[in-house]
Amino acid sequence: MTAMASRRFTNPAQPQTLVIAVFLLYLHAVFLLFDLLRLGIFPLLYVGSVAGGLAAGFGIANEKKWGYGLGIAMSIFPFALRFYYSGSPMSSNLLSLMFEIALVALLLHPQSRDYQRLWFK
Repeated sequence: MTAMASRRFTNPAQPQTLVIAVFLLYLHAVFLLFDLLRLGIFPLLYVGSVAGGLAAGFGIANEKKWGYGLGIAMSIFPFALRFYYSGSPMSSNLLSLMFEIALVALLLHPQSRDYQRLWFK
């Protein structure tokens, strides 16, 4: 088996908290990319968010410690960005806020943390 064959975009063998977190990271990155394409502007900060979300999902699916760390950073990033610009980390529409909170909760869930501590390289 080559190294390329072992790479995957999802990993159903992981706990459901990590599997759902990977899907949410990908989904958030794709929606952000659609917003950028719709607006026709590409600020470096948002392009980095898209790339970071995709890379974090891929890293977690392939059980990499850097992927888990990047995933946590990318899940907290919208709150920090909103706090920087508006003074409140919760100033967003309700649906976006629910998904962002769910992503943080899934990644920081004890089941996710224990799995990554034991199995991630």
